[in-house]
Parts: sequence; C-alpha cells; structure tokens
Amino acid sequence: MWRPLCKRLLLAKRVSLRNRTTGAVRETTAIKIDDHAIGIEYEPNDIYVLRISGTLKQSEFAAEQADIARRIDSGSKPRVLVIGEKFEGWERGADWNDLDFMISHGGEIAKIAIVAEPRWEVQALAFAGAGVRRAPVRFFPPDELSAARAWLTG
Repeated sequence: MWRPLCKRLLLAKRVSLRNRTTGAVRETTAIKIDDHAIGIEYEPNDIYVLRISGTLKQSEFAAEQADIARRIDSGSKPRVLVIGEKFEGWERGADWNDLDFMISHGGEIAKIAIVAEPRWEVQALAFAGAGVRRAPVRFFPPDELSAARAWLTG
C-alpha cells in the first residue's frame, strides 16, 4: 500500500510515496482541495494511474492533462488507468469543451481503462471519448480493478 511521505497533502503538486512493505519510493502528482482530489501515479511501462475522488474540477483536470502532455512530448505512450474512488461527478458550470489536449495528444494514448461505480459508466465513457479517439476505452466496476490492469497491459 502506497502512502504519502508527509501526513498532510494539501495543494501539493509533486509528492513521493513510500510502499510500507518494500520501502520503495515513487513519484506521483496530486492536488487536494477540501474533499476533492485528483492525482496521477506514474508506474513503469507508461502506466498512468489517475485517481479521482469527489467532484472533478475542470482546473484540476487541465493541470493533469498538461503534465501528461509534457510526458507525451518526451516520447511517452501512456496507458491510462482511471480510478474513481467516491467519485461524485464533474464540476457543474465549468467549461469542459476544450478539446486541445484530445486533438494535440489524444492520438498518443495507447489505452484507457476506467474503474468506477457502474452508475458512471455511460458518462465516463463519453467523457473519455470512447468511440471517438483512436485508443480503446473500457469501463470496469470497482471489483474488477485487476481485470482493468490486465486489459491495460495486455
């Protein structure tokens, strides 16, 4: 189980996580404001684990897209695992119509696996551009996290 090296993670952009079992440390980015959070863990083999809880804010999402874009520009071909933990939906009233990332970098994403409560399936697949982008996008319920990882890496 990975845990933050610091007790409080508020408005942090880059943090290190330590595995309590092995002692290994890895880089991650996270934004936490009140009870809403989005963060990315970069794993070997271009696996990007995007964890979202609470209400996803457009500004938080845009910040993570910018970080992913920089990595793609450096040659990465991400396989994205989105995990919605206590996900409550998308920020209302925000401008979600910006397609710059999708147009400029969307074709470089290899696969997207979304793990969340089944009630979010239709909206999450639409938000991820399933059927519109080159990369295959699949949805998995929370009890199929290992299946999502297997599909993503297969």
